Amino acid sequence: MSVKMRLTRLGDNKTPFYRIVITDSRNARDGAYIDKVGHYNPISNPVEVVIDEAKAKDWLSKGVQPTATVKNLLINKGILPKPTKLSPSKTKVRKSK
Repeated sequence: MSVKMRLTRLGDNKTPFYRIVITDSRNARDGAYIDKVGHYNPISNPVEVVIDEAKAKDWLSKGVQPTATVKNLLINKGILPKPTKLSPSKTKVRKSK
């Protein structure tokens, strides 16, 4: 069983609002979750990100894997350290002839 920290979508059409939750990776995106860690509102100006730092650190210490978006949110809030090594490029490099 793989447990992940990911976003679940709430809100009306074209006004998304996300919860940061702990869930089994096999569950649906908006399905049942184990624990709510925070929320993220990308529409507000400035962007609103609220994360319970103690809960997040506790779950991360238990081995929960954050998704890429949640990982970026955790790094921006200072909960996870910023990686020193840059990630590899996700696009393929064309070979010159």
